Amino acid sequence: MNVLNFVNAFFSDSAHWHGYDGIPARLAEHVQYTLEALALAAAIGLPVGLVTGHYGRGGNALSLVATAGRALPSFGLLVLMTTLLGFGMLPVMIPLVVLAVPPILVTTYEAMRSVDPSPVDAARGMGMQESRILLQVELPVALPLILSGLRSAAIQIVSTATIAAYVSLGGLGRYIVDGLYQRNYEKVVGGATLVAVLALVTLALFWAVARVTVSPGVRRR
Repeated sequence: MNVLNFVNAFFSDSAHWHGYDGIPARLAEHVQYTLEALALAAAIGLPVGLVTGHYGRGGNALSLVATAGRALPSFGLLVLMTTLLGFGMLPVMIPLVVLAVPPILVTTYEAMRSVDPSPVDAARGMGMQESRILLQVELPVALPLILSGLRSAAIQIVSTATIAAYVSLGGLGRYIVDGLYQRNYEKVVGGATLVAVLALVTLALFWAVARVTVSPGVRRR
């Protein structure tokens, strides 16, 4: 059987659409892991990137942190965290957050540093507070790049959240891990296809968010 036949057989099997191991349930679990990890990574990366980018300090330190975070193998970190903390959501969230923080952190910093200094200087000359300058002057202009960092992080999480299945959790990785163990390549290909489709849907969602939130004037730059 070729890949298309595997895909067709997987999605046409009604057993894959019902119950705790059905596609809707596994997809919901995968989306839950993705949203939780992305929210935690954004809560860490966005404030640090915004503040350091606003003041123009700490760029070298952020690059070092980002390089270190990217160098850590997600699966190896998962095994280490599971060994130290046992099974559960926490050992899964740690490697996913570590993976997602660097693109958010670095892209947010670079986005803030790329803002034209002229309106920032003008705002300071008018006596605006630094917090208002950051949120009302710099952030709207930097938003497209910031969203691109969040998008990159989300795609990486969607792709990597399959590792949750290795520590007995759910998600779309369950099809891949179970399929390999059972030598059921129909299930493996079906799970991989679902992950790829979810990544494409994530791209589309971020495109839609950018269309709604980014000022038309900024988009035309």
